[in-house]
Amino acid sequence: MVYLLIAEDPSNDGEGFELMTSDARETVSFLGMGLMGVRMAANLIRAGYAVRCYNRTKAKTEPVVALGGVACDSPQETANHARFIISCVTDGPDVEEILLGAHGAVHGAAPGTLIIDMSTIAPAVSQSLHQQLQSRGLRFLEAPVTGGTLGAQNGTLSILVGGERTDFDDAQGVLQAMGKNITYCGGPGSGQAVKLCNQIMGAMNLLGVCEAMTLANGFEIDPGILVTALQGGAATSWALQTLGPKICNQDFLPGFMVDTQQKDMRLVGAAAEEKQISLPGSALVTQLWRSAQAHGDGAEGIHALIKVLQRLSSRVG
Repeated sequence: MVYLLIAEDPSNDGEGFELMTSDARETVSFLGMGLMGVRMAANLIRAGYAVRCYNRTKAKTEPVVALGGVACDSPQETANHARFIISCVTDGPDVEEILLGAHGAVHGAAPGTLIIDMSTIAPAVSQSLHQQLQSRGLRFLEAPVTGGTLGAQNGTLSILVGGERTDFDDAQGVLQAMGKNITYCGGPGSGQAVKLCNQIMGAMNLLGVCEAMTLANGFEIDPGILVTALQGGAATSWALQTLGPKICNQDFLPGFMVDTQQKDMRLVGAAAEEKQISLPGSALVTQLWRSAQAHGDGAEGIHALIKVLQRLSSRVG
């Protein structure tokens, strides 16, 4: 019998471990070890799940393996013996390939396995996946997240779920290991639609923070004062509290990259086109981030948006 060390507390970095037998734990397959996925998988292990993980670049699985996870060579292999299969990759084609491709998870999944896609993809693609997987005797939830790498690290993500209500109820244990604000949004496609709404609100809010800091700079006021002075008032926000200090420190390391945000804004634009809805603010901020990409800032955090406004105002630095 194999024994693994599992942390009792998600905030614990190595103290207070207890022994748990591997055959006493539910197995979760986790596909995608990016900035978010590696942290989410680690929290599943800390919550007591046995995690089998996969990433195209296998070296990225090492932090999860160090906690007791098992790295596999294909999504199909990863799905063996798993009660839950979680995917967290970049875009719709990536999800389709990792689940339905020649070596996709469906080829190793037992009938009735619950597949949870935590990527951000188009609602229509998520609805199609639901139908295809259901026809194979598998269950499917979409569960895109918001909260960034800090939320993934701390297990405090907001999780937006679409699919069958009974599957949502069955997934509560694994979802609670990764997030705190877990919302059932409705049937297939609804979780992804709510995520796109989140991206619109977040984009508009960040633009407001960046414009305010640019104006403060114009008055030769330290923008850091805004972070302190405006907390608790009508202007306070996650962007001000979390990204504001990074802007002030010229720290543009990504918690969420401009390039990835632009993928989401492309989905927003496509959804607006499909539903014939006017979203002028979303179109504007998409163009501003496009300027960031044109200046080589695509791999930086989304708050590199401030650089675009500084260039437009000739107030670089």
